[in-house]
Amino acid sequence: MKTKKLYCSFCRKDSTDVSHMLGGPGVNICGECVTRCNDILASSETLAFDWTELSDEALLRAMASSSAMVDQARETLQRHVDLLRERGISWAAIGEELGVSRQAAWERFT
Repeated sequence: MKTKKLYCSFCRKDSTDVSHMLGGPGVNICGECVTRCNDILASSETLAFDWTELSDEALLRAMASSSAMVDQARETLQRHVDLLRERGISWAAIGEELGVSRQAAWERFT
């Protein structure tokens, strides 16, 4: 079975480019970003990320990891729905939570 690459949800580096990668439901963060976040939290500085500041080449390089992250999120959502259905939760309840009709939820996840 082929192992999928994991990408940091923040910096987009893949797991082979960093020493540590922590994973959550549909998201990942590398050790470098954890360190940076800790530094930011320890200061009064507020930082914002602006995609428009990236070069064309950097934006192109980020596409593969962004696509992989979308796929991971889609798989996570499917697992949530599958688990809810196994527990007997109705399509109507799932659809309501997602802001769609029962029929739309059923069509999307079956």
